[in-house]
Amino acid sequence: MSWSKSRPRTADTPSPREYRWPSLLPSAVAAELDPDRAARNGGRPRRTARDWTVDFLCFLVAVVIGMVGAESIGKNPNVSENVAHLDQLVGAVACAAVWLRRRWPVGLAIAMLPVSLISDTGGGAAAIAMFTLAVHRPFRYVAWIGGLSTALAPLIYVLRPDADIPYGVAVALAVMLNLTVIAWGMFVRSRRQLLLSLRDRALRAETEAELRAEQAQRLAREAIAREMHDVLAHRLTLLSVHAGALEFRPDAPQAEIARAAGVIRDSAHEALQDLREIIGVLRANDAAEESGRPQPTLTALDQLVAESRQAGMEIRLDHRIEDPKAVPAATGRNAYRIAQEALTNARKHAPGSTVTLQIAGAPGDGLTLDITNSAPPGEVPHVPGSGQGLIGLTERATLAGGRLDHGKEADGGFRLHAWLPWQER
Repeated sequence: MSWSKSRPRTADTPSPREYRWPSLLPSAVAAELDPDRAARNGGRPRRTARDWTVDFLCFLVAVVIGMVGAESIGKNPNVSENVAHLDQLVGAVACAAVWLRRRWPVGLAIAMLPVSLISDTGGGAAAIAMFTLAVHRPFRYVAWIGGLSTALAPLIYVLRPDADIPYGVAVALAVMLNLTVIAWGMFVRSRRQLLLSLRDRALRAETEAELRAEQAQRLAREAIAREMHDVLAHRLTLLSVHAGALEFRPDAPQAEIARAAGVIRDSAHEALQDLREIIGVLRANDAAEESGRPQPTLTALDQLVAESRQAGMEIRLDHRIEDPKAVPAATGRNAYRIAQEALTNARKHAPGSTVTLQIAGAPGDGLTLDITNSAPPGEVPHVPGSGQGLIGLTERATLAGGRLDHGKEADGGFRLHAWLPWQER
């Protein structure tokens, strides 16, 4: 996979901006950004253009420091000519070994411990190896190997005293230089880890935002589905009742046929209007379009009962709320939908039964709906999808901060009890 090619975004996938200049990134960072690329290379990241440039500069620094060391060791009266030649030979090998620093940072740093002990020419290579160890390996490796390297500094100047600098000063300078190299490498490592952690945090935040958006969309779809079920089920059952009456009584009086046809027309029109309102939710951020009808609340309960009575239902309404307009809109809307679904269920599952609808409440006490229907007079065929509306009602009441219970009565009837919060203003 090329760095410029797009791929699905996950928590471990870098953004396109991170793919733009991979050659300018260290191979270790590039491997973190694209683990698949490193896996295809046997688990070892390939060097980038930046790596080759930095490695060449490190090699050049090691050679320059080695040349300075070779010149000083040749002028040191405390070192013989043969030892000086051996020093320069070991230093040359150490400088060449700098190219292995990315593949074996721990091994190279350990190998440089005896090199620094016997060769001034290899001092630059030893410093590069220690820096690489601090950049690419955890602190426990740096602590052990760096500690040994620092501890060897007094011994180095015992074996090869400096002709121009006192012993104590030379040891102090060597220790300070070694600690500076280690600190620099640890700073580079911590900076890379910080950048990668910030990048991971940003990707996690982006992923969480996407998940929250998906969850919000799912909840919106579920709310729309509940609304469609509550609204359209009521209208369509009215259509079904009146259409069935026309089918079984084709010899009915002309006035009754005209009344049933008018109810069917009005119910179809209302269903179309309700469906248009729900579709408006999909097109707008608000609950309904500005041009649409307002959502029904408790003030429309009498009209709902009247429509059901026109469909032939026997309903006893006990409305104990003096001013339905005083009920909060959200509470009234939920109460209306619960009553609507309860009447729809009674019409579908217990045709011919008597329905009692009692509603009461006050600010601070909550709003209570108690809806019961008697046992149906005859056998009722099974209706597909039974129970889905009650599940939606329970969820609606729970989301509103209330509760809803339902179940069969001992006499074969059915009872639904709901309580919704009604806050004091």
